[in-house]
Order: sequence, then structure tokens, then C-alpha cells
Amino acid sequence: LQMLEQQVVGGEQAQNKELREKHKRRKNYADERRLQLVAALQEANEDSSERVLLNVYDSIQEEVRAKSKMLEKLQAAETEIKDLQLEFGLEKMDYLSTIRRQERELMLCQQLLDQVQCLVRRDCNYSNLEKIRRESVWDEESGCWKIPEPVIQKTHLP
Repeated sequence: LQMLEQQVVGGEQAQNKELREKHKRRKNYADERRLQLVAALQEANEDSSERVLLNVYDSIQEEVRAKSKMLEKLQAAETEIKDLQLEFGLEKMDYLSTIRRQERELMLCQQLLDQVQCLVRRDCNYSNLEKIRRESVWDEESGCWKIPEPVIQKTHLP
């Protein structure tokens, strides 16, 4: 009766070793997955600041589709990051070229001032550039410097 029962319990495939191994692997996989889920839930309970995303799939095809979508999202994010890095790189190069151009213009203005300063009369307040710089004031409203008016100091001899 026991031999008959053992044959009937598994049906026709009761003696099939491959089927038993496959069933055992599935059971082990299910047990491992359950342990992983329990561990993840315990971590989520311990550290509530981090959220754990758990995905349980009914079939391999569903898992492949979900992971393919996730991969597409990651690739799109990586492409966007690369585009932003390229854009920032171009902006940085543009800013650096603007700074270099402004430095050249500043050097030109400084050299012109140095050359013209010796041509200004000694009795004019513009003969001393440092004094003019100290007396100049930046006007926020108009967005320009207010420079003192040129004054020629005449000396009267008795």
C-alpha cells in the first residue's frame, strides 16, 4: 500500500529525479527570496530614512520587462547627465574666453592711461591717477563710475 501511495502521490512523474531536483531548486530559490525580503523589511524598519523598493515578479518575462524599463531610464539619465556636462563645459569655455578678452581690454586701457598720464598738465587733478581712483565712486543706479571733474589749479603769483 505504501509503495502504491508513493507512486500515486507524485502522479506519473513521482519517480522522475530531474523533476524532483527542479522542484527542490524552486523551493530553495523561494526560501532565499523570502529571507531576502524579510531582511530588507527589517532594514526598512530599522532605518526609516531610506526607502527600500521591493519588486516581486510573477514571471521571468515580467522581471525582464521591468528591468529593461529601468535600464532605459538609467540610460536616458546618463545621456542627460552627459548633455548637461557638455553644456556646462561649453559655458565654462565661454566664460573663460570672456574673462581673457576683458583682461586684454583692461591691460589696453591701463597702458593707454600710463601713456596719456604724462601728457596731462601738472596743475590738473588728473595728473595723479591714484588720487582719481580713490575719489571715484560707483553709482549703483546708473551702473557707472562717478569720476571727479577735471580741475586745473592755477597758481597766482604775487
